[in-house]
Amino acid sequence: MSDSYKTVKIESFGEFTEKRSRFIGYCKPVKTEEDATAFINEIRAKHWDARHNVYAYSLREGNLRRYSDDGEPSGTAGMPVLDVITKNEVYDVCVVVTRYFGGILLGKGGLVRAYAQGAKLALEAGQVIKMQSCLLCSLGCSYNQYGKVSAAVIDAGAQIDDTLYEADVVIKFHMPSELLPLLNKKLADISAGEVQAEGKEEKYFVFE
Repeated sequence: MSDSYKTVKIESFGEFTEKRSRFIGYCKPVKTEEDATAFINEIRAKHWDARHNVYAYSLREGNLRRYSDDGEPSGTAGMPVLDVITKNEVYDVCVVVTRYFGGILLGKGGLVRAYAQGAKLALEAGQVIKMQSCLLCSLGCSYNQYGKVSAAVIDAGAQIDDTLYEADVVIKFHMPSELLPLLNKKLADISAGEVQAEGKEEKYFVFE
């Protein structure tokens, strides 16, 4: 698995009209095929009267990609939607583009452009974000050391999640794992070797 990946932040949609055909692009962050299928079925139920509900999704688990033209000419709908997802390197996302036919044929090139545009609007509305694999860390220090220690944690590129004021101060934070040795060297310098951070499990966080 990569240390970072892009996905969408929220479920959202965008729409436009092309030669009287109405296109509505929906997207949702998903983790599994079951999640994606449930979302596709939800949009199909919502737009049961639409001519087409074209979809594509991309999952990190197993590097899985699926798409459907849903009755449009082969290669003109699902693949363009998947191409937009792939070219933007977005994972764990499902995009459904609904079309209400307006009576005017768009031609193969027109369909490709329209479905790609629907997918693009959906991703933009869903807010593409970068997720970074980080190590969940913690350290303990005295109240006298707290000011310098907390400043060092932040300067090292960590994000503080919680601070517990007990007999000592316990700081809980997350950071990219490769930065931990540098932080511990800095902590050793400012605390005469008394303070060291420990990394536990890894988890993905939004990369600011």
